[in-house]
Order: sequence, then structure tokens, then C-alpha cells
Amino acid sequence: MIKYTPAFVDKLENVLSESGYVVRYERGNFQSGWCLLEQRSVVVLNKFLNTEGRVNTLVDLIPQLNIKFDKLTLESQKLYDFLSHNALKEEEKSD
Repeated sequence: MIKYTPAFVDKLENVLSESGYVVRYERGNFQSGWCLLEQRSVVVLNKFLNTEGRVNTLVDLIPQLNIKFDKLTLESQKLYDFLSHNALKEEEKSD
């Protein structure tokens, strides 16, 4: 289900924005490709990431955040469920 397209990046960004996060693309020395300003609910991604890098970064990041599930649209809820379940499967594999 993970597609490395700009449209899929938009869907991932929608999950964040619907939950009150602001997504910004900035220059900087990001070791992980992203930075989270929790007090302000701002996610800053390295603007030099290509589409695949943006997708991978957002897919890894979203399950770690405090997403307000009830504020998400139905499409975003389905995507969030998918990302959350895959994150749990990855954790089980690493244990």
C-alpha cells in the first residue's frame, strides 16, 4: 500500500495537518531527516529529501506522534490504522 508518489506524501501530510501538526520543509543538518518541535506541534523535514525519503520519514514518524484519531477524515483514519499496525509488526519482528 505504500506508494512513493507526491500524492501519497500529500496523504501523509494530511494525517498530520488534520491532527493539528504543521509540516515544514527546511534546510538543516537533520541526522534522521526530520525534527519535531513538540511544544508547537511542528514537524520539520529536510527539504532535500526526495519523494521516497519523504514517504519513508513520514511513515516512520506518524506512529510515534500524538495523533488525534477522532479529528481525522475517514481516509486519513484508514491510512493511520495501516501505518500503526505496520509499526507494531515491525516492533514485533525486531524483538
